[in-house]
Amino acid sequence: MILGIFPYLVMNGNGQEAVKFYENALGAKVIGVQTFGDMPEKPDFSVPAEAKDRVLNAHLKIGNNDLMLSDTFPGHPYQIGSQVTVSITIDNVEKSEEVFGKLKEGGQVNMPLQETFWSPSYGQVTDKFGVTWQISTQVADNK
Repeated sequence: MILGIFPYLVMNGNGQEAVKFYENALGAKVIGVQTFGDMPEKPDFSVPAEAKDRVLNAHLKIGNNDLMLSDTFPGHPYQIGSQVTVSITIDNVEKSEEVFGKLKEGGQVNMPLQETFWSPSYGQVTDKFGVTWQISTQVADNK
């Protein structure tokens, strides 16, 4: 079952500034901010110093609505006009695979579905209409 759909803004290294801006401009309540430096250490991947303070994920609440935000990882492409994506949270891996599979028909997989430290199944796909979707699975023991 799909638990929610919300806008996800992608910044180019100024995510911390954007969080403060939207907090002030929209009266947003900052629920949480994680940086790339907060990620668990992995022996095969180290986070470069210039990425440690970039926003990995920020969650803002505006009224009854959620707004998510992150920075690009240094060296990854950033294109003005593509900084708004749509995030879908789903309650089980099988449904995430189904939705991801349908969205990728005629589109392009940006990040295959895979386990992350925050989700048992997360991936990104741009559909045939050029809309980028972030699929994230949130199961009961992962909340």
